[in-house]
Amino acid sequence: MKTSLLLFATLTLMCGQLWADGPAIDLSTAKGKPNVLFIAVDDLNHWVGHFGRNKQTKTPNIDRLAAMGVTFTNAHCAGPVCNPSRAALLSGKRPSTTGVYDNGNPFVAGIKPVESLVMQFKNAGYQTLGIGKLWHGGLGWQEQWTSTGTEKARPAEVHKRDIGGIAFGVIEGGDESVSDTSIASYGIAELAKSHDTPFFLTLGFHKPHMPWNVPQKYYDMHPLADIQLPPTKEGDLDDIPAAGLKIAKASGDHANVLTSGRWKEAVQAYLATISYLDGQVGRVLDAYDKSPDKDNTIICFWGDHGWHLGEKQHWRKFALWEEATRAPFIWVVPGVTKAGGVCKKPVDFMSVYPTMCDLVGLPKPAWLEGDNIKPLLADPAANWNKVAVTTFGLNNHAIRTDRWRYIRYANGDEELYDHQNDEYEWTNVASQAEHTALKADLAKHFPTINNAAVEGKKADQDNESANAKQQKRSAKRKAEKGK
Repeated sequence: MKTSLLLFATLTLMCGQLWADGPAIDLSTAKGKPNVLFIAVDDLNHWVGHFGRNKQTKTPNIDRLAAMGVTFTNAHCAGPVCNPSRAALLSGKRPSTTGVYDNGNPFVAGIKPVESLVMQFKNAGYQTLGIGKLWHGGLGWQEQWTSTGTEKARPAEVHKRDIGGIAFGVIEGGDESVSDTSIASYGIAELAKSHDTPFFLTLGFHKPHMPWNVPQKYYDMHPLADIQLPPTKEGDLDDIPAAGLKIAKASGDHANVLTSGRWKEAVQAYLATISYLDGQVGRVLDAYDKSPDKDNTIICFWGDHGWHLGEKQHWRKFALWEEATRAPFIWVVPGVTKAGGVCKKPVDFMSVYPTMCDLVGLPKPAWLEGDNIKPLLADPAANWNKVAVTTFGLNNHAIRTDRWRYIRYANGDEELYDHQNDEYEWTNVASQAEHTALKADLAKHFPTINNAAVEGKKADQDNESANAKQQKRSAKRKAEKGK
């Protein structure tokens, strides 16, 4: 961790006081309203360099972005699944309010287009520009956007190395064979333009979501012989209650990985895909540095949730533990943030909507349920008595403070972890009598509204991603060769 902080400090010095001495944005007129570069990434957990959680990861560009502003190292999703996490962040309503708890609950059944964060910007006169994955399945309602880009990927063979449902492989081809490259290119082109009206530019990267199919050069950055498995503890599930064991599903993905003997290969593939993503972020940051609107453009970078790679014998997200809920969260706000800010206060992604409204001078809708973190952007060490709240399914909630994680499931089962002494959540102390009062105090933060899951017609998936299409083309070519 010390090494990571030293590297981060070096990046900070390189960035200098980029925004600290700059003029504050004039929010009184439309002309003075800031632009927004909104970068979403999919399935990126806390394996980023400046976090120090995994020393094998190589993310110089995400670390560079963090050094430009404020990075939140204790930030958590509202729901540890793509659909509920994104629906909550973009609507300002928690999963327990909308009933969007899982990927099978269509967000369009619990949220109205007018409630979208993007729509707030469009109604305020912004150009809303987007490409990639923002809502689950794509960009969501077309009416939110003034203009959208189209993903594309150059056809290429994929040498699959899947372990059951853990999908990864090597693409024969360059970066253009992965659709996220076209997403970055779209952003680069928009950032190079001179815009007469303020813009809200969304770049929704798919990676490192599976399949972890990237060119060989990214695998080479993480030699298999050097791969270290994530820290685990034998018998880690012994103190987990029935509801938690049901989520862990140790007999599923983890059992398959152990049987295969290829756990390190899966870790390598995830790290390789993170490195690919980081390269695309770097391309966008280079364009941002050259942009004519740089001095008046806010950057918000967020991951939709975390990801397990065998911790607690669990893979993927779909859980209320640290690996599934914690993700990168970085802001650069001209005139507000200072270079090199590190905030360790607990926050969740419900904060995005109200904070954006404050920063750009938009009215704050009455339905918002998150906290405005502008005070922490200005001073990462400011007093803060809030917590992060994550929900996975009806009446299953987790509270994260600066020290504790408290999980309570719908059936009353509990888990409590002391991060001051147990950063990997190996010891569940929920049954210890000395923590009864603490649990009662933390439980006060659980959502008081717990609506049933919504049902209905699924949203238009905004067409298949170019990357998914490319995978199908590759499979078809292989099948034809085998005839």
